[in-house]
Amino acid sequence: MRKEIVLGLVLSAALFASPARAQSHLDRIKAQGEVRVCIWPDYYSITYRNTRTGALEGIDIDMAKELAKDLGVKLTFVDSSFRTLIADLSEDKCDVSMHGIGITPARQEKLDFTQPHLRSGVYAITSKNNQAVSSWQDIDKPGVIVAAQAGTFMVDVMKAELKQATLSVVATPEAREQEVMAGRADLFVTDYPYSRKMLARHDWAKLLAPPQPLAPTSYAYAINKGDQEWLATLDSFVARTKKDGRLLKAAINNGLEAIVVKD
Repeated sequence: MRKEIVLGLVLSAALFASPARAQSHLDRIKAQGEVRVCIWPDYYSITYRNTRTGALEGIDIDMAKELAKDLGVKLTFVDSSFRTLIADLSEDKCDVSMHGIGITPARQEKLDFTQPHLRSGVYAITSKNNQAVSSWQDIDKPGVIVAAQAGTFMVDVMKAELKQATLSVVATPEAREQEVMAGRADLFVTDYPYSRKMLARHDWAKLLAPPQPLAPTSYAYAINKGDQEWLATLDSFVARTKKDGRLLKAAINNGLEAIVVKD
C-alpha cells in the first residue's frame, strides 16, 4: 500500500511538472564556444569573398565578428545562398544567417528575423550601349527582357511590376551579368549593394534607378523558427550596435551608409 502511495505521488508530480525547456542555439553556442554564421559569399559590400585575395569582406562580415566578440566565442562562416537559406537553417548547418536577407512574407512563414539593419529598394543594371533601355521608364515595354536571380525578392517584385516586358529568372548573379553582356537580356534587377559592385567593377555597366523607391525592403538576420531565446539575443545585439555606433561604422566602411537603418 505504501509503495502504491509513493508511486502515485511520483506520477502526479511528473504530470504537473513544467515541461523541460527546449535547448536553444544559444546553449550549444556557449557549450561549444562557437557561433556558426551562414553567408552568401557573392554579395558585394555585404558578405563578399574577394576574388583577388580570398578574404571575406562586407558589412555583415564585420557584424558577425562583432557578434562573436559579444558572445565571447569563436566565429565560423558557412557558405550559403538565398536559394538554400531556409534549408541551411532548418537542417542546422548554421546558427544564424547574416547576409542581408530581405524580410518577405514567404520567408517569415519559415524563419524568424531580427529587427532590420539595412533597407534597399530595387535597381537595374543595363549596358551603356543598349539602345532600347536608357531610363527606368523604358523597362516595361514589349521586347525588353529583364533578368532576375532565383531566390531573391526581386523575382516576385518584377513579376508584379512587369506588364509588357519579359522576365527571365536565372540561377546565379553571374548569370544575370552574362545575360546582359551577351545581349540575351536588356538589363538585370538587383539591390543597392550589388549595384555598387557593378559600377565599381565594370565599365560597361549603367545604373537605372526608379523615379520613386520600388519595393523598399528591410534586411535583417534570420534564424530557424521558434528559438525565442536566441532571437532575443540577436535582436539585443542589433539594437546595441545601432546605439553604440558599430553598425553605422560598418556601413560607412562598406559604402552602405545610404541604406543603413539607424533606429
